[in-house]
Amino acid sequence: MTATPLPPAVDPAHLTEALRASGVLGAGSVRQVTVLSARDIIVSRIIRLRLSYDGPAPDAPETLILKVAQENFAKTLWQAGHQEVAFYRNVAPRMPKHLAPRCFDSLWNSDTHAWHLLLEDLSETHELATEWPLPPSLEQAASIVEALSRLHAAWWDHESLGQSIGTFADITAMDQVMAEFAGHFERFAALLGDRLTAERRDIYYRFIKASPRLLQRYHSRRNVTIAHGDAHIWNFLVPRHGVNDRVRVFDFDQWRINVGANDLAYMIALQLYPERRRDIEGELLDRYHGTLVSHGVNGYSRAALSDDYRRGVLWQITKPVWQWTAKIPPVIWWNNLERIFLAVDDLGCRELLD
Repeated sequence: MTATPLPPAVDPAHLTEALRASGVLGAGSVRQVTVLSARDIIVSRIIRLRLSYDGPAPDAPETLILKVAQENFAKTLWQAGHQEVAFYRNVAPRMPKHLAPRCFDSLWNSDTHAWHLLLEDLSETHELATEWPLPPSLEQAASIVEALSRLHAAWWDHESLGQSIGTFADITAMDQVMAEFAGHFERFAALLGDRLTAERRDIYYRFIKASPRLLQRYHSRRNVTIAHGDAHIWNFLVPRHGVNDRVRVFDFDQWRINVGANDLAYMIALQLYPERRRDIEGELLDRYHGTLVSHGVNGYSRAALSDDYRRGVLWQITKPVWQWTAKIPPVIWWNNLERIFLAVDDLGCRELLD
């Protein structure tokens, strides 16, 4: 059912060892692995597996999700897979339960860029809120934002940030990133020609010039957390109708230490068209802030969140350029470009450039 060779990770003997190490398999052993389905997403391939066992295996999973590199992106796009493997090894074990799928095995090979994750299969209990690009209902969006807020609250100004969890980029490193971005933007603008207006070009140039000042918020290292980095609503699984469970977050290949509101700006301002965004934006920011407070975050006001959100919206003008650089299809980055500039105008983000 799949042309992609399955990695050694799905060998029954290897699976037996991994499941035993995870504490879900005792005396039994994996006898056979069957591919139930396989599909490509933009940068990875998702394969659903069914496992059969010899001997007692009452707590062992009947199915698993195998996530591997999508061939076209195996050696591109910021070394896809590397960050997510690091997340499941170092970050997920220290998070509250019921936020992310459980990981039973992981691999990243720096020489070949081969990688895989063997994840809990939530297909029977959870689903995507909508079919892309249909926006979610307010109820769905609120539950997703609350899950994101719980993730952020768990790592808010945590003493491990920059120590055993993630790294802080220093001023020199961020200056280098922005210099790289400036070069990408020149090529991006040349490609678009008159499809990128002079006014929008000017905003990009002003933004690049203002970036050292805008980055002071990040360099303060205050009110920061583990940000997802790709927090669109289709990277969240909501409980199916009648299932009493919580939203799960997945696809952590771009996690980093950052200002949490940047995830909100990515989810709301970059992904939603103006009318829908205006209808639910304020309610979602309220839900996010209320969840932070209820999970122990102090000293971060609702007004501070609004300020960070506007800055985050402005930062999202970089996203279409990076996506184009990484060869993400235009159906994604072009629509993101249009939506984010409409949000920049609505929220008065140009004022932040002065």
